[in-house]
Amino acid sequence: MLTIANKQKLSISFWVVLFLLIIFVSMIISVSNGQAEISFWDVGRILANKMSRGLLGDIKDLPVSFVNIIWFIRMPRICLAIFVGLGLALCGTVMQAVVQNPLADPYILGISSGSSLGATFAILVGFGSSSVLSQFGVSLGAFAGAMLATLSVLFLSSIGGRMTSVKLVLSGSIVSSLLGSVSNLIVYMAGNSEGIKTIQFWLMGSLASATWSKLGMLTLPILAVLIFFLTQSRILNVMLLGDEAAITLGVSLGKYRRIYMGLTSLITGLVVANSGMIGFVGLIIPHIIRGLFGSDHKRTLPLTAVCGALFMIWADLISRILIHNVELPIGIITAMIGAPLFLYIIVKKGYSFGG
Repeated sequence: MLTIANKQKLSISFWVVLFLLIIFVSMIISVSNGQAEISFWDVGRILANKMSRGLLGDIKDLPVSFVNIIWFIRMPRICLAIFVGLGLALCGTVMQAVVQNPLADPYILGISSGSSLGATFAILVGFGSSSVLSQFGVSLGAFAGAMLATLSVLFLSSIGGRMTSVKLVLSGSIVSSLLGSVSNLIVYMAGNSEGIKTIQFWLMGSLASATWSKLGMLTLPILAVLIFFLTQSRILNVMLLGDEAAITLGVSLGKYRRIYMGLTSLITGLVVANSGMIGFVGLIIPHIIRGLFGSDHKRTLPLTAVCGALFMIWADLISRILIHNVELPIGIITAMIGAPLFLYIIVKKGYSFGG
């Protein structure tokens, strides 16, 4: 007979496999749809040929434009959507436990404002168009800004003694307001209309710049951090109980908060650097999974990760096909979907954070 623990593992594995199958089907649907309609059969031939390095399927009869669209534009974009959704949803789950706040998301610690400042500086100073930094200038600026915000929050929350969830939230609010005001000042003083338009589009989020070369620096860190957090479910469960309960259990949360904050800030910085500002993913996906499967992080962490990836695939597809010949910033789509869902979560009776 199966024990309770084995039944839980079997249940988690079932749902993860189910979500992965849905993700696979969603990828095929997404890569087949867009401004240029390409049949499922042609998509399958192109993917089989490219993934086998020419061993499977002959695609010489297909237009070169079809091959380029599928393999060099849509597939990198869909893969980026998967890891952006996975990273934001994972970071949202962890941050809600770290600060013991159901409204926490990857940007609560001022990371968004730091990234905005870094990207704004890079675009308006000219790094984005520099011959040397033409490909990574804005991304490097956004990542550097995210790390600056994180280090500032860690420093402020450690002043005066032990780091607590309340001090983290307050420090994040201070850093967010300060860096946001500096970013607005730079925009106001710049007088660069073209640069301001670029900043506005970046702030609304986009996956249009996805390339195979950019995916490497995002996928490996996200997978490594995901594997690490899958081993930390017990500590995250203790964090939901609060500092006093953790002390009685012999767990010092200060050390773990620093580690978790550093890792989530690293992933959030990488995500923001590659896709711009995409809201609501790290906020609503953990709530949905927690409401359906409970608050035990042994279940919520893997399910949140795959659900976040699935959500981003469909959000990206909607942004590409909602209006003909127009690509909407993906941040608009996630907000349009996320706001009503979050409103439902708020008014739904019986839901409680950590319950």
